[in-house]
Amino acid sequence: MSALPANEPLSSKNTVQQLLVYQLLWMLFLRVILYTLILGVSFYLQSGQFNVLIPPPRLLTVFILLVYTSTIISGFLLLGSDKDPIRFGLKQNLLDTVFVSILLYYTGASHSIFSPIYFFPIIAGGLIMPRLGGLIAAGAATLQYALVLTLEYYHIFPEFLKVPYKFDFHQDILTSINLFAVYGLTFFLAAVLSSLFAGRLRKTEDALSDSVRSFDQLSLLYKQIFDDIATGIITTNDKNRITSANNAAGHITGYSPQELLEKDFHQVFSEVDLNDKGSRHSARLQRKNGDSIQIGYSYTNLQFDQEQDNSPGNDKTPSNNCKVVTIQDISEVERLQQQMQQAEKLAAIGRMSAGIAHDFRNPLTAISGSAQVLANEFSQVYSPQQQTNLDLITIILRESNRLDNTISDFLKFAKPEHAEKEWFSFKRCLKEVIEVAQADPAWATSCTLDIQIGEIFDVWADEYQLFTVLNHLLQNGLVFCPKGEEKIRIRIREAKNSNQEEGFLLSIEDNGPGIAPGKEEKIFEPFYTGRVDGTGLGLAIVKQIVDGHQGSIEVGRSTLGGAKFTIFFPLP
Repeated sequence: MSALPANEPLSSKNTVQQLLVYQLLWMLFLRVILYTLILGVSFYLQSGQFNVLIPPPRLLTVFILLVYTSTIISGFLLLGSDKDPIRFGLKQNLLDTVFVSILLYYTGASHSIFSPIYFFPIIAGGLIMPRLGGLIAAGAATLQYALVLTLEYYHIFPEFLKVPYKFDFHQDILTSINLFAVYGLTFFLAAVLSSLFAGRLRKTEDALSDSVRSFDQLSLLYKQIFDDIATGIITTNDKNRITSANNAAGHITGYSPQELLEKDFHQVFSEVDLNDKGSRHSARLQRKNGDSIQIGYSYTNLQFDQEQDNSPGNDKTPSNNCKVVTIQDISEVERLQQQMQQAEKLAAIGRMSAGIAHDFRNPLTAISGSAQVLANEFSQVYSPQQQTNLDLITIILRESNRLDNTISDFLKFAKPEHAEKEWFSFKRCLKEVIEVAQADPAWATSCTLDIQIGEIFDVWADEYQLFTVLNHLLQNGLVFCPKGEEKIRIRIREAKNSNQEEGFLLSIEDNGPGIAPGKEEKIFEPFYTGRVDGTGLGLAIVKQIVDGHQGSIEVGRSTLGGAKFTIFFPLP
């Protein structure tokens, strides 16, 4: 048969044909073995100790060489051609019956000891080709045996049988018919039995193949589920060593599943306690790269028979030390919990800020207004006593303004306004922010502003909210700058973010001490502040406004030496 390309899967038909070719090759091999044994037996029987009809050695040798030659030629034809293997097998069975008939004719016909060899092609045909092979071989064997009996009946014998063996006795017709009937029925019975046996064997093989295929598919399904499930699954043996791990376990730990095998479980999961009661636990896990994450885990014991030794009478005892452990990365769950806590905190702030606005602002307005009236009166008449009163009134006004600003920050953070975006001039907005900031008595006159903006630069945002962002970042940077050497740099340009979204990139830098390492995310949390007089809401409000614009804010180190806040606002 022609070889199929390596990159093409074998069809079912080609697979069956290859199996049939393989069986036919075995049949040819057994033919050689059988006739080799016949040759040996014949030479042994010719020693004179047995009264058996055997052809002369030279004739027997020629016959065996004929069998060998035909078998070798048949094998090459089978392997080197595209012939139908079934038809080829039938021809070989017929050739085998011819060989047996020749052997019987030259060894005494009905008196030959080799008559049972007819069963070789009959049984082989029935096994290899269950439906027709055995019956065709049985029919051919019956007809050829009848021909041999006919030649015997008419005294047509080889010359070497007549002289040394005096093989010339009379065989009556009834004896020949009886032999023909007995052997013919036996041949067909063998053919039917071999066909039935072959059919049953083939059904068993098909059922076994289906079972193996189903088992392989089920095994593949289980393996696919084991490898693709998002939950990490790890099994350990009674020595607490990892025996299997899926891909999710490798992703969570940072190790590949192969690296986890044979490791001590607590070498990887040092804080996991497999003796805790309950069904759900959590622990810290240090990943391969050194990062620490929070994982949730659960475990159960694996109970199976484990043989202690092979001594007689030894019973199998169950091992309860093997475990299957499931793990999950719950860092995201913790983050969501923190967000929920933050939302609850914001809700509380909202309720509190509403009460503050209602209960404090009206009295605070009255206090501030009264203080302003007194300040005007005291400033018109100068005296030491009046100056002292004026200083006290100034303190009242300053603290009233600070308290009013705190209340405003509470309201902005607890009840953020919806961003009403529009196109406007960033340069004009920044100019207004700087004017308001410089009008504040707390503004340092020594502060140097480095503003890098193009002549025409319009932005897409909520102008009032961007004003708030710039004001908070400007005031916050000024507080941390060194006194007398304050430097603040403001830049804006068009850019793209990591998702290739177009927008504008705004950066505000200062020459202060910068943000302490590890605090980059902490500073945007509400009520976290590094200022003595701060409320901890300024940067939280900035982060909230940026998020409302679907933008992003990052903090890093400035070339001026201090902090650098970088804000990206996407275009519509």
